[in-house]
Amino acid sequence: MREWREKYCKKNKKRLILISVIIVVLILLFGVFRIQNVILKKIYPKKYSELVYQFAEEYNVDPLLIFAIIKAESNFNPNAVSSSGAIGLMQLMDATAKETAQKLNENFIQKSSLYNPELNIKLGTKYFADLLSKYNNNLPLSLTAYNAGIGTLQRWINDGTIEKDGSNIENIPYKETNNYVRKILRDYRIYQNLYKK
Repeated sequence: MREWREKYCKKNKKRLILISVIIVVLILLFGVFRIQNVILKKIYPKKYSELVYQFAEEYNVDPLLIFAIIKAESNFNPNAVSSSGAIGLMQLMDATAKETAQKLNENFIQKSSLYNPELNIKLGTKYFADLLSKYNNNLPLSLTAYNAGIGTLQRWINDGTIEKDGSNIENIPYKETNNYVRKILRDYRIYQNLYKK
């Protein structure tokens, strides 16, 4: 009887240790995932969220996509200026901003007003919404047009470099645009994973 009790206790002790180890490992894994999530949210923030959500809703665009575009374009720096002269959070060219502002009956006085986050996000989101509409909600084509321009994208479609459905975006000849489209598609997925409930 004593031998059986010792054997039983020893067996239960091993089980208890094993269960304790499993619980500790699960707690550690949960903590690591929480920390990773916190770090990723610092890398992929939702700055200017009030403005992004306002204009994304107004122009029927996923706000998480707008965050991904802003991250790629300016990394949330409202004073960003590209080598080609694009300005602000969504890196708008002067001519594009003026054309979009006219559609909205928005007063667009001077180029420097594109540094204003509200105006920049409003015009950038509206412009991107127009691209989505033009390309039947085809995200790769809309992103390509946003970066390389509508005329350039049309030329690539006409000469067969890019399919009309955007299924071969790996063929985008401009390295910058090719990387840009891939980066935003990747970042958009990250934003969706981090912030969609």
